[in-house]
Amino acid sequence: METTAKLKYAKITSRKVRRVTDLIKGKKAGDAMINLQFLPHKGSKIVSKILKSAMANAEQKKVADPESMKVSNVFVDQGPTMKRMTPRSMGRADIIKKRTCHITLVLKEE
Repeated sequence: METTAKLKYAKITSRKVRRVTDLIKGKKAGDAMINLQFLPHKGSKIVSKILKSAMANAEQKKVADPESMKVSNVFVDQGPTMKRMTPRSMGRADIIKKRTCHITLVLKEE
């Protein structure tokens, strides 16, 4: 049985989240939570919240023990980019791209 949790429009780039999600793929949910607590990246806090949500979904559905479930897939897709302007010299402007991402985490029973 599978349970999923999704976060859309996270205000972080997909590259920064992927380096965290690659570390927890294939691990048990309990071990993945411990690993995420000690990572210094901003993405680790976001991914740990999603993992907690997926574990709570599994507990709500009464699928299995959430601690022993395995992180089977984590999808990190690019979301819409917010474009902002900042003034530069001689009447020019630079574009600041504030990127977002969509994160989907899938837990599977062993």
